[in-house]
Amino acid sequence: MVVIEHTTQPITVGTSVIGVKYKDGVIIACDTMVAYGGTLKFPNSKRICQVGNNTLVGATGEYSDFQALERLTEQLDEEDWKNHDGTRYTPHEISSFIGRKMYNKRSNMNPWYNQLVIGGRKNGENYLAYVDHQGTEFEEDFLATGFGMHLAIPILRENFEYGKWKTMDEKAARAVVDQCLKLLFYRDCKASCKVQFALSTDKGTVVEEPYKLKTFWEHPTWMKSGADLSGGTGVFAEVGFDTDW
Repeated sequence: MVVIEHTTQPITVGTSVIGVKYKDGVIIACDTMVAYGGTLKFPNSKRICQVGNNTLVGATGEYSDFQALERLTEQLDEEDWKNHDGTRYTPHEISSFIGRKMYNKRSNMNPWYNQLVIGGRKNGENYLAYVDHQGTEFEEDFLATGFGMHLAIPILRENFEYGKWKTMDEKAARAVVDQCLKLLFYRDCKASCKVQFALSTDKGTVVEEPYKLKTFWEHPTWMKSGADLSGGTGVFAEVGFDTDW
C-alpha cells in the first residue's frame, strides 16, 4: 500500500519577503529566520534561491515546501540546460510554471504552503511576480509577503509607485528595502535582524551573503527603569505600570 503524506498545516515557517524593481534590475530580500511554531529555531536559513541564469525565488511560509519547490526548479533548469539550444527559460516562463504547479497541487488537495516573490532581468527587461499556494499569480513593480503586506507596502508605495522605480538606482532601492526589513524586524516577532539580498541585473544573478541590520534600542525612554517610568514605588513601579490611570 502506498502511503501519501501531505503537509496538513505550516509549522516550520519563514516570514516576509520584499521584492522591488529598479532601473537596472530586480532586488529580492528577506531575513534568514525560520520559526518552529512559536520558537525562533533556525536563524541561518536561506529563503531565496536562484533558478537558471536570470531568475530569483523568495519564499514565505512552510520551509519544507520551499525546499521541495527548490528541488523541482533545479530539475526544470537541468532539463532546460540539456536541450543545448542556445536559450534558457525567462523569469516570466519560470513564474508561469511555478504558478501552474501551485494551482495543480492545490487542486489535488496537497498544496505547498508558500507565498513566493519571483523576479529577474533578461534582455534588458525587469520582471517581478507574486505566486501563492492557491496558484494566484500577478505581476507588480513592488511586492511584499507575510506581515510585509501590511507593514512594508506603504513604504514601497511611497517610493516605487507610478513608475518611480524607473529612475531609481541600486543604492536607493537597497536603502528602501533595508528600511522595510528593519521595520519588520522591529514589528514582526518572527523576523530577524539578519537579512539576505539577491539581485538580478544585466550582469547576471547573485544571492549575497547575509548580514545584520544596524538597529537602535537606546531611545531615552527605553533606557529608563520601571520605577522611573511610573514615578512611584510598589508592585506597579517594579513592573513598569503607570499608576496614574
